Amino acid sequence: MTKAEMIQGYETEIAYQKHMIDNLGRWFSLLFVLASLGVVLTYLYYQKNLVAEIVGILLVVLGILGMLLFGYGIYKGRQNLAKVIDDFDQKVKQITTDS
Repeated sequence: MTKAEMIQGYETEIAYQKHMIDNLGRWFSLLFVLASLGVVLTYLYYQKNLVAEIVGILLVVLGILGMLLFGYGIYKGRQNLAKVIDDFDQKVKQITTDS
């Protein structure tokens, strides 16, 4: 593997992981909207419409659980991305000192 191929491979991997973290962020935002909608439903129909109130509570619970899950995925993804970037920096320094 040449130096250029290695650099290209790392750049591709870093770009891909950043894109996937952005996708997780979009899902996180969607789940936040879902939980917010549940809060609004629960507030508007509190003790007026039992079905709407139950649906609102379910949306809040699902939204918050999903936000926790995707938030954790974003957190771990950023940690992994930092490790890949550090590894890339080490290999570039090693190649430049060996040359």
